[in-house]
Amino acid sequence: MARTLYTIVYTCLLPVMLARLWWRGRLNPGYRLRWRERFGFLPHRPAANGLWVHAVSVGETLAAAPWIKEFQQRHPSVPIIVTTTTPTGSEQVKRLFGDRVYHMFLPYDVPAFWRRFFRTLNPGLLVVMETELWPNLLHACEQRQLPVILANARLSEKSKQGYERFAALTQPMLQQLTMVAAQNATDGQRFVDLGLPADRLEVIGSVKFDVQVDPEHLQYGEQLRQQWGERRPVLALASSHPGEDEQLLDMYPQLAAQCPGLLLMLIPRHPERFDAVANAVYARNLKLQRRSKGAASELTQVYVADSMGEMLTLLAAADLVVMGGSLIEHGGHNPIEPAALGKATVCGPHYTNFASIVATLKQAGALQVLDSDDQQWSQRLADLLNQPQQRASMGQAGKQTVDDNRGAVRRLVEIVGQLLHR
Repeated sequence: MARTLYTIVYTCLLPVMLARLWWRGRLNPGYRLRWRERFGFLPHRPAANGLWVHAVSVGETLAAAPWIKEFQQRHPSVPIIVTTTTPTGSEQVKRLFGDRVYHMFLPYDVPAFWRRFFRTLNPGLLVVMETELWPNLLHACEQRQLPVILANARLSEKSKQGYERFAALTQPMLQQLTMVAAQNATDGQRFVDLGLPADRLEVIGSVKFDVQVDPEHLQYGEQLRQQWGERRPVLALASSHPGEDEQLLDMYPQLAAQCPGLLLMLIPRHPERFDAVANAVYARNLKLQRRSKGAASELTQVYVADSMGEMLTLLAAADLVVMGGSLIEHGGHNPIEPAALGKATVCGPHYTNFASIVATLKQAGALQVLDSDDQQWSQRLADLLNQPQQRASMGQAGKQTVDDNRGAVRRLVEIVGQLLHR
């Protein structure tokens, strides 16, 4: 009954969803393309019994990439299908895999669309990255006896409370899952509290700790530093959202007064914000260089990284990294990448999406958490920029912590291989 009501409401909202796609397409034309896929009309018909991976957007795609690549090495004959929801996620799939996987957008969660979807696609296993649960999708998988793994799963206390309000939908979904491979025991227990059978929980750690830093990232990062001026301090804001770039830009005069020659590097999370961030720099009369427009010079004050897929290279050129999504109530973003690069890292007070990872890095001395006092942020950032030994100590602790927590990719590949060939 609950799922029927959900389906009626969801179907009635489809015109709103389509209008939202069209509206977002003003800034990112990708939202207006390939819309038929969202109704279950698929561009590919891979062989049956393949591996289907759903990764909502950029972060989930990047998290899935290492274990998908390892799975391909172990099982080269198994076709792999990757679905995403956003065009930025789609771009990441194409960049990371090219034609080595089949890619399409995930259909809307309507039973008729899933029937059409499964008439074309006949996978042997579905792996959903992190926490992306759709009632009709899971029901369709159960009808077809398709195993489903929720991988790299995380669930904050706030999200758990949200799911509890819709228990009539949540409990059946969790009971339809074949396995939840959780990042940590605390998050895993939250799934069990919501209705997941305890014997379907596996705690394997976060696959994001298995990030691989290619020497080329470090080499290109060093080349950027040479362009900018090797001795000048570089502060990076990684994966920023609206309101965060502006906070750092407003702090810039005070920071630059204490850190002569400071270069502020802004790395927006979504490409549709590139122009808005650049305009925010212009509005403050700061000297801007956009990555797409050429190299920065020693006169550049703000560098806007208006490119995709270069996060590790860009962070390799920084002295100090502020994690975006944490200065506003968004839930934060993954701080493992700067830690793996040996970069001192700070985040704001809003990091619920990565609470366990933040706690691990903080305990190791690799990460500092800033509170809501803007004045204190400015002073603490300036202090770190002026203390290279402390930054080096934090960076070393970060690399060691990442190395100590590797192994989730191997465990997940083994689980997926066993279930797929069962």
